[in-house]
Amino acid sequence: MTAAPAPTVALPHSDLLELRGRLDVAERERLERIEEHLRTVVRPAVVEPWVQDRFTPELLPGLAELGLGHVFTDGSSPLFQGLVHATLARTDLSLSALVGIHNELIVATIATLGSEEQKRRWLPSLERFESLGAFCLTEPDHGSDIAGGLGTQARRTDDGWVISGSKRWIGAGTLAQVAVVWARDAEDGQIKGFLVPTDAPGYRARKIEHKTGLKIMQNADIVFDDVALPADAMLPGATSFAQANGLLLASRAWVGWQGLGAQQGVLEVLRDYALEREQFGKPLAGFQIIQQHLAEIAGNLCATAGMMAQIADLQEADRLTMLHAATAKATATRLARASAALGRDALGGNGIVADFEMTKIMNDVEAIYSYEGTYAINSLIAARALTGVSAFC
Repeated sequence: MTAAPAPTVALPHSDLLELRGRLDVAERERLERIEEHLRTVVRPAVVEPWVQDRFTPELLPGLAELGLGHVFTDGSSPLFQGLVHATLARTDLSLSALVGIHNELIVATIATLGSEEQKRRWLPSLERFESLGAFCLTEPDHGSDIAGGLGTQARRTDDGWVISGSKRWIGAGTLAQVAVVWARDAEDGQIKGFLVPTDAPGYRARKIEHKTGLKIMQNADIVFDDVALPADAMLPGATSFAQANGLLLASRAWVGWQGLGAQQGVLEVLRDYALEREQFGKPLAGFQIIQQHLAEIAGNLCATAGMMAQIADLQEADRLTMLHAATAKATATRLARASAALGRDALGGNGIVADFEMTKIMNDVEAIYSYEGTYAINSLIAARALTGVSAFC
């Protein structure tokens, strides 16, 4: 049996539905510049830090030059922003998580809910990646039930506020210069947002060790030990959980784009491997089972891409609801999980070696399947919207 001949035509881009063709010329060219940098500079540099659980500050200046610190505020279209997040996820899910949280939950919070003084103080350095932020919502004892169970407390004083409590799973918690902290006002019981400089006395962050996914992202346990803040540390637009929930609406849509990018990464890694690796005298790409895996991954990818394109259209029209966002997040990450499992299976033993990238993608997908609301929680949110009946306890 002879080896299959090498392809003689250009293979299709993993943007199989050609969503980039819907961008205007300027955004398409900008996306291509971002894609080139991620392909040539970032992708070769992230496997070793992933294995070592090490953050990569050396990559931030390049991301800043591409404008990735201010995608939320630069006036770009929702489709462009989504494709940027997908392209980042295609390259490395940890960095896509960092950039996504930075834009969707840090910059967005300050830009939409902050005072003019808060914007002047924090946004310029954040948008240049000279500063990082930490979004502090989840707690050690409250994740899925955070809206009703949040225990971190904010007490009014003559001079301002005192924050006490703890948070868990906080991205960049050990690296950030400012924390967006959600705490319950002891006076009226409402959940409010505060900007806490991480050098404030009483702020303590400890890296969560031994993660098996999103290993470049430094997640932290954070303790707020009676952190004293001035009165103007409160975000004037963050006076109840409704504002936090509004941010989660956009961030769940963003995770859908991560799910798309992860599947693009799976497809590219498997296709390259299948064309290069030979067994029984021919490339793996010539075996029916491998082709079936590739076709199924492509189908999952296209289903996700079509869904996310419509999500972008809804965002553009200001019609995105939690039904849309929760469905997109749950579905995109479910399909990404299925695609990653197919990719890992096709690589055999090499599928569990980080140097071949597939296990890296697969483990990172496990993390995005659970964060920004687990699959089950997002399913319940969607079904509540469909029926008008809540199944939450």
